[in-house]
Amino acid sequence: MRTTSLLASAAAVTALLTLTACGGGANPTVGGIGSGADTGTGGATDGGAHEGTLENPTKNGGVNGNAPKDGTAFQKLPKAGTMAAAARFIGGFTDCGQVSADNGEDSPTSADAEFNKAGTVTETGYCGRQNHTTILLYKDAKAFQTAFKAEMAKKGNRGNPDSGIVVGQDFAMGSQDADSMSALLQPQAGLLMLNCHPDFKPPSGFRKEPALVKGCVLTDYYMDH
Repeated sequence: MRTTSLLASAAAVTALLTLTACGGGANPTVGGIGSGADTGTGGATDGGAHEGTLENPTKNGGVNGNAPKDGTAFQKLPKAGTMAAAARFIGGFTDCGQVSADNGEDSPTSADAEFNKAGTVTETGYCGRQNHTTILLYKDAKAFQTAFKAEMAKKGNRGNPDSGIVVGQDFAMGSQDADSMSALLQPQAGLLMLNCHPDFKPPSGFRKEPALVKGCVLTDYYMDH
């Protein structure tokens, strides 16, 4: 069942925050940015000075490369550095076979631009041909969490209290496919969900760690309503 959209339906952030239980399976094949014509960003290449790989996540300080073993829940989250690295990481757990900077729809609305500016979003990527999954890269994690909390507050904290955005240290992922969201919250993935709903109360045994902003938590519990 579709949760309440936090932003306009045609926008990139809406793709992150509007979730639908559609079912789906994982596909570990990961391609490059766009149509694959970009050099150095394919699944078998390095792709940049800060990019890791699934086989070697800490290569060049890439995904998870800067996560301390004894850090906080946030500090232990994966860190991508580039869109290619984030897509390859996500593609190891759910379908992200190809990443594009274009979602094939209208230009982002002013609401998206406002959110992106407040959240220090630097790049947006869309996985697959149907764009069920969206990835955002951001510079300031605390600013991003603050912007997300503000969007929740604008809607009066309506909607699913057991939902949010899946986050790493410098990237966020959301999908219209509930199975994709759940896959990224498994222990082997190492991501957590940013939940800022005041009525969020996970069952016992699930994580509820402090986020970077008051009123939000990092959790491995998610249920699509």
